[in-house]
Amino acid sequence: MNFKNPKTIIIIVLTFVIVFLMNYIGNDSPNKLQDAALNGLGGVVGIIVGLFIWNRNKHDNTHQDFD
Repeated sequence: MNFKNPKTIIIIVLTFVIVFLMNYIGNDSPNKLQDAALNGLGGVVGIIVGLFIWNRNKHDNTHQDFD
């Protein structure tokens, strides 16, 4: 997977910003900055793993027969 692709970088940054803001705005605890940052990083790791799996299987032409 090419992490230097601009589309990949935009997806990763948008994922972090959205998850961070959702957690930062909706949290009332005293350490909300740390919690929001860790949740944002967790979202980024999840999207990277998902994009890696999707990219690996994108060019696979084997069709599974479930019958």
